Amino acid sequence: MALLIALALFFAQAINFTLFLQERRQARIEQATGPAVARIVDAEERIAAGRLLSTNNRRMRVVAASPIRIDDTRRPEIEVALRTALHDVGITPRQIETQVIPLSPNNPRLRFVRRDRLERMLRDGGELVIAVERSDHRWLALNLPWSRNENWLLWRLVAQTLILYAIVLIPLLWAGRRISRPLQSLAHAARSFVPGEVDVPVVEGGPQDVRDTIVAFNALRLRVTAMLDEKDRMLGAIGHDLRTPLAALRVRIESVEDDTDREKMAETIAEMNSTLDDILSLARLGRPSEPPTEVDLAALVDAVVEDFRDLGNDVVFEEAARLRMRLRPGLMRRAVRNLIENAIKYAGSAEVMVTETARTVEIAVCDRGPGIPRDRFEDVFDAFTRLETSRNRETGGIGLGLALARSIVRDAGGNITLENRDGGGLVARITLPR
Repeated sequence: MALLIALALFFAQAINFTLFLQERRQARIEQATGPAVARIVDAEERIAAGRLLSTNNRRMRVVAASPIRIDDTRRPEIEVALRTALHDVGITPRQIETQVIPLSPNNPRLRFVRRDRLERMLRDGGELVIAVERSDHRWLALNLPWSRNENWLLWRLVAQTLILYAIVLIPLLWAGRRISRPLQSLAHAARSFVPGEVDVPVVEGGPQDVRDTIVAFNALRLRVTAMLDEKDRMLGAIGHDLRTPLAALRVRIESVEDDTDREKMAETIAEMNSTLDDILSLARLGRPSEPPTEVDLAALVDAVVEDFRDLGNDVVFEEAARLRMRLRPGLMRRAVRNLIENAIKYAGSAEVMVTETARTVEIAVCDRGPGIPRDRFEDVFDAFTRLETSRNRETGGIGLGLALARSIVRDAGGNITLENRDGGGLVARITLPR
């Protein structure tokens, strides 16, 4: 706003200066032509009465030839104005010539001028020489004072502009600061708002409209927190109500005599428990109960890999140096576990490595499975999405593993990307900021 108004004021001042300069020039022409016409009329009357005019008087003299030199100091606009003014009083000259010349120190008009003013007049002042050719081919010549230096006009424009800027922009900047400061606080609070974390309300300030907006935001934050609290209570109740009958079913299937049926029932119940855990974890991810802590990321990944090895899975981990990072270890462990589970399900083995760069840390989970078509990389991260062509229902899962892993990693400020390996297979890469 301040910049736009400053530019508008500048252009307004430029237009004002242009108009003022035109008016100034017109006024100077009128100030010069008025006395010149009066003296020419007086001279014509004196000549008509038979009275002689001096040939040396600078105010009005009769000369045989024009005293005007041919150079670039001619003033055609004054010549046109003089011809029009003389025509109005009934005088039709043959020619009119004008010229601006510097003041001479020998000018008799300067004899009684103080020295300081004389120096200024000699530097900035000048004389307008007017020559009018009569019908008898003689010339009427006169000299009038004329200022050659108009730099003061530029300084006047600068001074006016600075005064306008001080009068207009300083209050505007103050008002803009008064508006922008609470708006910046509001924007920062909106960006950093995390439901469930201890947060102080945004301080109300600024104009009434801004204060109303801040009040509305504070109320909205409380409503969002209350809704999420209610959602968490509802999810807890759902999880409890579903796990109770599943536990009862797990006890009852022990009475089934057929071992094959009993094992299938147990697997189904275990799958339902796992699915329930994934759904509840995905729903609660925006309000994790686990606080961020300092952990050794390499040790965390190694521990996850060891869990899979204890179960007899073929998982290889390349040893890495200690990497101290601040994150939620339980959630990050689950994200890495989901990626390794996918690799084992679809390739039978997995290779895990942790690398670091100047700004990021990467956890890569590689396999030699069937891979994923490049145009479906993003689709597999959608909840409940599975690629039937290469990963059938019998491999287990309902399509929540990658969705949950990406949500966990993004909550930590990172991202998960997929890429196919040369020679077949897939690389799931977790990238975290240092």
